[in-house]
Amino acid sequence: MIRRSLAFAAASAALLAAAPAMAQMGAATGPLSARIGHYDPSRMQRATGVHEGAGSMEFGPLLGAQALSTNLIFLHRGVIEPHSGIGQHFHNACEEMFVILDGDDAQFTVNGRTATLKTPAGAPDRMGNAHGIYNPSDKPIQWMNINVGLSKTYDNFDLHDDRVGAPLDKIPQFVNFHMDPALMRPAPPTLHAAGAVTWRRLLAPSVFMTPWAFFDQIDIPAGAKIAPTPDANMSEAYYVNKGAGSVTVGAETVQIKAGDAIPVDLGQVHSFTQSGAEPLELLVVGVAKDMAAKQAFMAQPPPGFGRGGRGGRGPARGR
Repeated sequence: MIRRSLAFAAASAALLAAAPAMAQMGAATGPLSARIGHYDPSRMQRATGVHEGAGSMEFGPLLGAQALSTNLIFLHRGVIEPHSGIGQHFHNACEEMFVILDGDDAQFTVNGRTATLKTPAGAPDRMGNAHGIYNPSDKPIQWMNINVGLSKTYDNFDLHDDRVGAPLDKIPQFVNFHMDPALMRPAPPTLHAAGAVTWRRLLAPSVFMTPWAFFDQIDIPAGAKIAPTPDANMSEAYYVNKGAGSVTVGAETVQIKAGDAIPVDLGQVHSFTQSGAEPLELLVVGVAKDMAAKQAFMAQPPPGFGRGGRGGRGPARGR
């Protein structure tokens, strides 16, 4: 087990050291086209025994700690191979979230309790807690990982627990969400939407203990666009889950497609426009400037149907 852990640590260190020069990782400065990360399966790093987990996976960074001035540490993308996973481990100074975007359902673990979540789904690991994931199927699953800290320092403590064959709870005993089109609602005024844009707050700010403020889904149909209100106290990382279009940040406009990750820093004016036949689906990570800014954000009236309820759903009558 020690050998596997050291091998993963070495692979991760090499990957992160080389990351600034890699095309799929957004740069800290320079033109917008250089700051956007691109998911390229052919350039992913293969790793085995990740956090003492079973089997293997391929992954790589789309955005790193330099992408935003706030405490986003990284946004990773990759594939978890069949009968493979990430072993259970703690984070004591940062928070992490695994999201399964496509493929068969996966087994998520938080603090030793394991349940199967229906894909597409995710579960955050709050600071000071442990988590892991396992793919019990015979097919690869599409995985995304987001990490936000109290600072830009990543930490972990492995439990040497691959979770293979773990007993399953019928009802998950941890915070989670499922991406369900039926739960999407008209975009709130803060998105300044043109067209029938829909939105959902998948996770509310109260879920997180760091400056991580929210995790949203936005669907932009054909010919529509959004121009979110810029906020000097809130940064955002947008991941294009489906479709294509363009993003404008300040005076720069770049074409984007599925697999791209776009950093928008504090106070930056930005907009997204859909193009092509398929709706542009965005997943949005909001990271506040600091904890005081997050508290102020939480005190504001909630957008749309509110932040209440499991997974940021609105009132019962809106379900």
